[in-house]
Amino acid sequence: MKAEQINQAVAQLLPAWNTHARIEGLAPQHRPSTRAEGYQIQRALFDATGDHALGWKIAATSQAGQQHIGVSGPLAGRLSASRCLADNSELSLSHHHMSVIEAEFAFLMGRDVGRELAAGAGRQDAPLTMSQVMDCVSGLHVAIEVPNSRYVDFVGAGEAQLIADFACACHVVLGPRAPDDWRLIDLSQHTVNVRRGQETVATGTGANVLGDPRIGLTWLANELLSQGQQLKAGEIVMTGTCVVPVPVSAGDAMTADFGAFGQVRARFKA
Repeated sequence: MKAEQINQAVAQLLPAWNTHARIEGLAPQHRPSTRAEGYQIQRALFDATGDHALGWKIAATSQAGQQHIGVSGPLAGRLSASRCLADNSELSLSHHHMSVIEAEFAFLMGRDVGRELAAGAGRQDAPLTMSQVMDCVSGLHVAIEVPNSRYVDFVGAGEAQLIADFACACHVVLGPRAPDDWRLIDLSQHTVNVRRGQETVATGTGANVLGDPRIGLTWLANELLSQGQQLKAGEIVMTGTCVVPVPVSAGDAMTADFGAFGQVRARFKA
């Protein structure tokens, strides 16, 4: 994709990102037609925000989610440090057009995840394995994602445009770090409940994240390498929702309960 096309796409998306506005879509002459072009725009857009990187998110990690937005597979999106909130933070829904929350595992990277991991194992061109990627993880947090899109019709935008727009990234509420024995637990079978006040409104497991959140993390590591990027030490990776996205309204107090791993809370106002 030509630099001028990328710059023009960024010029359309950046004001919407900064002001929580929405656009109909990128102009046809600046619109990405492939996932790779979407990532080119995403990278330039993040640089243009001037923000520090929190890490990454994975969108569309369930078959139902992929079908809902018409994409061929998961999508990777940049997360901004300025939009990471503490546990029990209050968010305004005035600019959150999607108005849903997602309960997610968030891995903390302890080491960079570069191509040299495969090269060191004599597998230069082979995908990184889950074992290789998990060896680079230093911790696990529980988290709530509050996604949003800069497109009026994000369902029909297509995967290339969605990738360009950070894959619907917006706010993250980062909860406590899980006890160190989390590695001994099968994350795919771990139950997650979401409550509105005291009422349980959604239940799911880690299996909703590509079968296992660790599989999701491995997919992301390889996806980034295929685009000339990589996971870096200190980054947080939101691996995708364990429950069906839960609608929220002003006045709601929401809790994502990960059992022995801890709870994370978010409150919402108009």
